[in-house]
Amino acid sequence: MLYPISEVQSWVEAALTQNGASLPQARATALALVMAQASGVPSHGLSRVAMYVAHLRAGRVLGKAKPRVSNERQAALLIDADNGFAFPACYMAIELAIDRARQNGIAMAAVTNSHHFGMAAYHLDPVAEAGMVGIACGNSPAAMPAAGGKKAIFGTNPIAAVFPRKNHPPLSVDLSLSEVARGKLMVAAEKGESIPLGWALDAEGQPTTDPKKGLAGSMLPMGGTKGAMLALVVELLVTTLTGAHFGAEADSFFVNEGNQPKLGQAFIVIDPNALGGNAVYSERIEALLSAMLADEGVRLPGQRRADLIATAKTKGIEVPQSLLDAIRSLA
Repeated sequence: MLYPISEVQSWVEAALTQNGASLPQARATALALVMAQASGVPSHGLSRVAMYVAHLRAGRVLGKAKPRVSNERQAALLIDADNGFAFPACYMAIELAIDRARQNGIAMAAVTNSHHFGMAAYHLDPVAEAGMVGIACGNSPAAMPAAGGKKAIFGTNPIAAVFPRKNHPPLSVDLSLSEVARGKLMVAAEKGESIPLGWALDAEGQPTTDPKKGLAGSMLPMGGTKGAMLALVVELLVTTLTGAHFGAEADSFFVNEGNQPKLGQAFIVIDPNALGGNAVYSERIEALLSAMLADEGVRLPGQRRADLIATAKTKGIEVPQSLLDAIRSLA
């Protein structure tokens, strides 16, 4: 059944506030989860509500946290998420980075002592709306081995980029550096489905088609060694510059009891007008995209997400009855 976005968001807010989250923490988090669901990414959407509530109850995330700027210079800021949900801190980081990029041409805002930050591209929507280019990345609990290894040491460490366009949805790239996002294993496990070979290894380092064994083992990096190297770059960017935990220092998101993950995220915002100028930027991006689209079968990244969100805003979001019942029970 289809439900209005605002109605679904209110259910998630209620589930979070009833279990210890402040309204600002719950509101920002609920909106992010609902928009992930509307974007066609259920692994980062409403399926996470029960996990977030369990983390609130166990003290893995602090519901009354208040993110704050803990260090800054003209074009660089560090936001302390205060061990709360990632979304309020990331919103603060993006808002401040956009403002600083207007002043300085470029800005980087990083977040420390954070939690699961959901869809990386979601955080960049305001950047595109401001007419700027954005990059986002973050680490997560260890789920993927280093190149040549079998022991999980990096998270799936997603990275995203957004490039605004005039009179069109922005070009939006969002990818996990594992072969697939770990949330896909979570969804498959919940449905009792198998996964393709090449997605994950079991706890003994052997390929598996069982998502539960994959969750207990490790994910395989996208593109082998190259994906593992990119995961290393993200890990270093969001930890060494912020003091955040390495993925191997954070307990899995998929267990209720565990430590506060204290993860890191980083956002870079660039004003095209500070470089070649907005006119040059617009001409160049449209020239490249036109060349891409001249090849039949090419689909621009971010277009499907934009179409799904537009449909959800008018028609509502499809929510499975079992998931709806679970969220309402938490509220």
